[in-house]
Amino acid sequence: MTIYCKFGTALEILTGKWKPMILLRLLSSDTMRFSELQKAIPDISKKMLAQQLKELEYHDIVHREVYAQIPPKVEYSITEYGQRMKPLLQAMSDWGIGHVEHMRELNDKDNAVTEGSSGLRNGL
Repeated sequence: MTIYCKFGTALEILTGKWKPMILLRLLSSDTMRFSELQKAIPDISKKMLAQQLKELEYHDIVHREVYAQIPPKVEYSITEYGQRMKPLLQAMSDWGIGHVEHMRELNDKDNAVTEGSSGLRNGL
């Protein structure tokens, strides 16, 4: 029972449309500014990006560094603790790539069967 609760906690922190994308971008870079993250994920709104970063910062997965200068400069990076998620996120990304390929193969098979059976009908 407690295993499922802990699994649910992990899913709450990582799930959503944007968090995995944000984390993968940050894991592939040392640091990124807010504007760089937004350019790297063009479909995300500023409000959503800020919210997701704030949640990841709360969980000590993302570090936010504010530089006292004008104009203000803010950089985001993965914390040492957050680095522990890299193998998990990489495995999820690899599985996703494999799944897309698997579905493409299934659709190709379905299309071949459909085309083959309609050819038989047309030939009768």
